[in-house]
Amino acid sequence: MNADAIQVVSAALAQRLKDAIATADHPKIEGEVFVGPLDDQNAKDKALVVFLYRVGVNADLRNSRHTLPPAADGGPLTVYDGSLPLDLHYLITAGSEQANNELDTLRTLGFALQTLNDSPILVGQGEVVRLSLESVSCEELSRIWTLFPTANYRTSVVFVATPVWVDPARINVSGAPVVREPHKVGQIDVGAARG
Repeated sequence: MNADAIQVVSAALAQRLKDAIATADHPKIEGEVFVGPLDDQNAKDKALVVFLYRVGVNADLRNSRHTLPPAADGGPLTVYDGSLPLDLHYLITAGSEQANNELDTLRTLGFALQTLNDSPILVGQGEVVRLSLESVSCEELSRIWTLFPTANYRTSVVFVATPVWVDPARINVSGAPVVREPHKVGQIDVGAARG
C-alpha cells in the first residue's frame, strides 16, 4: 500500500462493522459507526466508536521485502525493499451518551466482537490484513481513556490490524544482471603470470 494505508485499513474496519450493524436483527442495533476520538461531538450518538490510538512497527517483518501479487493475470510481482510494516491498535467502544442502558451497549460490543472474530481478514488492493483481539491490562486501558478527560468510561476492547504496509514512494528498479566483465577488473591473466 502507499501512504494512505492507515486510512484505507481504518475505513475497511469501520465498513465491516457498519455492514454488520445494518444487517443485525433480534433486536436491531440502532446507530452507526464513528471513526475518531471518543470525546468528539460526532461520536455521541453512535453505536460504536473506533479510535486508532497507537501505530507501531511490526518488528518481525521490519527487514522483510513486501511482495504484491500481479496486477493482472500473468503480470510481474511488485517487490518493495524498505517498506514499513505497521501494527495498528484500535480501541473499539460501544454505546454512547444516548444509549438506553448498559446492557444494550454490552450487546453491541459483543456483536462487534463476534463480527470481527468471524471475519478477521481485511482484503483490498492486493493486501491481506489480519484483525485480532488484543489483551490489554487495566493500566493500559486507563492510560488510553485519560486521553479523553471529558468522556465517561465505557467498556472497550482493543483490536490489532497487522501487517499494514507503507511502501516507499519510489520503486527500486534493479538493473540487468552482469553476465560478463569486459574490463577484466580483478582478473589475473594466468599466462602472463607464469612468464
